[in-house]
Amino acid sequence: MIKGILFDIDGTLVLSNDAHAHAWEEAFAEFGYEAPFNEVRKLMGMGGDKLICTLFPKLKNTEGDGKLVADRRKEIFLAKYAPGLQPTPGARQLVEAAQSAGLKTVVASSATTEELASLLKAAKVDDLLTQATTSDDAEHSKPDPDIIQVALQKIGLAAEEVGMVGDTPFDISAASKAGVACVAVQCGGFSEGELAGSYGIYKDPADLLAHKSDFGM
Repeated sequence: MIKGILFDIDGTLVLSNDAHAHAWEEAFAEFGYEAPFNEVRKLMGMGGDKLICTLFPKLKNTEGDGKLVADRRKEIFLAKYAPGLQPTPGARQLVEAAQSAGLKTVVASSATTEELASLLKAAKVDDLLTQATTSDDAEHSKPDPDIIQVALQKIGLAAEEVGMVGDTPFDISAASKAGVACVAVQCGGFSEGELAGSYGIYKDPADLLAHKSDFGM
């Protein structure tokens, strides 16, 4: 039996992947870079630093146009998109069930600390998930395992004692590198093939909750 669950937030507990992709597309365009929505959308779940250099290898999120785009993307997302976000089906109920089962819970997200507050509120779990690891807490973002490893330290559990719930190939990769079994939900917009390597694939948190025994809950 597991003792804890790591929760991704974007696409897993809140329907935000399209919003993030649109914000990136708009931010790049403002600085003269063409980043079509469909190309950006495939990279959701990847840390922003890696997304920028994947699309434009000469850019870095810490300097020059890369930093300007990254900063502007966050502004656009928080002002234009965050207020209208909705939770994924069963998001709150899944977190409540995990906590009622005595499991430790922590967010493991590539979002910034500033964004996370809005995301947790949109997912209606801000009163439940009070421990979180963000991109601000780790040197390397997903699909590197750093965020997962810091989350494990925060709840004081070993990798084999926890499971993770995510929605992207990058969540699965990061969890795997950290030795954590990850189950995937498809509400983030990725196909079963793209989520290969996960412990199991479910439609959304509500579907996972209906099969919680599969995950040791």
